[in-house]
Amino acid sequence: MSNQPGFTIEYGVRPDHRGAAVELFWEAFRGKLAPVMKPEVKAKAFLYRAVDPDHAISAISAQGDLIGVAGYKTRTGSFVGGGIADLCQVYGWFGGLWRGLLLSVLDRANEPGTLLMDGIFVSSQARGQGVGTALLDAIKHRARAMGCDHVRLDVIDINPRARALYERQGFVAGETEDSWPFNHIFGFRAATRMDFAVRAPEQGAGSPDG
Repeated sequence: MSNQPGFTIEYGVRPDHRGAAVELFWEAFRGKLAPVMKPEVKAKAFLYRAVDPDHAISAISAQGDLIGVAGYKTRTGSFVGGGIADLCQVYGWFGGLWRGLLLSVLDRANEPGTLLMDGIFVSSQARGQGVGTALLDAIKHRARAMGCDHVRLDVIDINPRARALYERQGFVAGETEDSWPFNHIFGFRAATRMDFAVRAPEQGAGSPDG
C-alpha cells in the first residue's frame, strides 16, 4: 500500500505472519484478556483460529517482519472474530461458554457509517518509529474508501499513552463507560469512546489498494 522510512504499510495480514500477529496481539492485550482466556497456550490457539487477516492493516519491517497491526470490524467480520463454537473447540464446552459470556462484555456493535477499530498494536522493538501513526493513517484511508463518516475506537483508562496518540491524530473523546462489575476481571475501570471524523475523498482519489 505505502512505504514509510524503515517499514511498509499494507492491507491484510500475510499468511506467514498469522502466528506473529497472534503473538503481538497477545503481548499487547494479555493484561486485559489473560484472566478470562488463560492458560496462555489455549488463548493463542483460540486467537490463531479466530483472527481474520482480511480485516487488518499490517506494518512490515524492511527485513520482512510483522511489526504492527491495526484491526477493524465491519458487518462482514472483524480482525479477532470467532465465537462460542471456536471457544468450545479450544476450552471445552463449559470453559468456552463462560469465557464467551465474559468476553461478550468487551464487544462493540457496528454503527452505520462508522469503521470500528478492533485493536492496534506495535511490537516493542518498533515503538517510537511512527508505526502506530502510520497504521492510524491507513485506517482513516480505509474508512474513507469504504464511505464511512467516522472511525471509532475505545481506549481504557489505564492506557494514557494510547489516548494521547489518538488525540494527536484527531480523535475526539466521547462518552466514558464504567466497566463495573467487570473491572476486577479485565483490570480497567472505564473505557472512553473516541471518534475521528472522516473527510470526504478528494475528486479523483484512488482506491485504498492503489
